[in-house]
Amino acid sequence: MARSDHETDAAGASPDPPLRPGASGRAKTVEEIRDVYADQIDLLARTDWLNRLFSGRYRRRAFARATGRVLDVACGMGTNARYVPPTAEYVGIDVSPDMLREARAELDRIGRDGEVREMDAQDLDFPDDSFDTVISSLSTCTFPGPVAALNEMNRVCDPDGRVLLLEHGRSDVDLVARYQDWRADAHFEKHACRWNQEPLAVVAESDLQVERAWSAALGIITGIEARPG
Repeated sequence: MARSDHETDAAGASPDPPLRPGASGRAKTVEEIRDVYADQIDLLARTDWLNRLFSGRYRRRAFARATGRVLDVACGMGTNARYVPPTAEYVGIDVSPDMLREARAELDRIGRDGEVREMDAQDLDFPDDSFDTVISSLSTCTFPGPVAALNEMNRVCDPDGRVLLLEHGRSDVDLVARYQDWRADAHFEKHACRWNQEPLAVVAESDLQVERAWSAALGIITGIEARPG
């Protein structure tokens, strides 16, 4: 039975599931990820409106509570910037210069002040406790080392701050999940994305402490609010 759009506290998180095809430690290098986005950037830019149409409500729900100085890890084309409250100070980082070019254009387009920088999520060039809020969307599926990236988010977030994540993963609907498993390797090779991961299981391996989580879209979308551990 599919899980409906609902919210749970940390106690509601399920134990780590067994690894599935495409959901193991397999990863592309940072250079390979840059190449993937260089090849796909034109298509991604043309279809960003469709991305916002589908994911906008989830991004708004996940990031509306961001406050203070906000770091957007793996900011991509800057899609999250319009969903972060205008009173917040926005800083975006990504490994892809092509993505960052689009992110800078997006900030200009929506009239938002902000900074974007090329940087590896697994080795953030910021001091400890630099940000009041750290956000990231649809990213742990791509990071070569997702736990390392999450631990860096943990490190640069103020102890009293929050890490807000919007992730996608394996559906709660068996037929959809089996399709994801079947196509996992091909999807990974083309998009550098482990689309049948279990987001809460990935976060559970990091230093972050999950406070609440919610799911939507047949369990494919997971929103997570965590505090630094």
